[in-house]
Amino acid sequence: MARVCELTGKSVMSGNNVSHAVNKTRRRFLPNLQSVSLPSEKLGKALKFRVSASALRSVEHVGGIDAFLLKAKDTQLSKTARQYKKRLSALVDA
Repeated sequence: MARVCELTGKSVMSGNNVSHAVNKTRRRFLPNLQSVSLPSEKLGKALKFRVSASALRSVEHVGGIDAFLLKAKDTQLSKTARQYKKRLSALVDA
């Protein structure tokens, strides 16, 4: 399983540990991923995602998973999130 947020595309970054003597060693910055189920009002069920903590805050700020998916770009979303977005947009358009 890749360490990538399914809603924002946030993934592993790399950088340096820098000691007091300014020795540099490579390290990885991992995203804070959580497995959550977010309730969708329009689809009438809970959607399971593996998302970063910052993405959860964004979902709450926008007003729920339905609004977040409709607003998000397809390039950031995972395959399952794009499928849910397609179903949502079909319900909204109808």
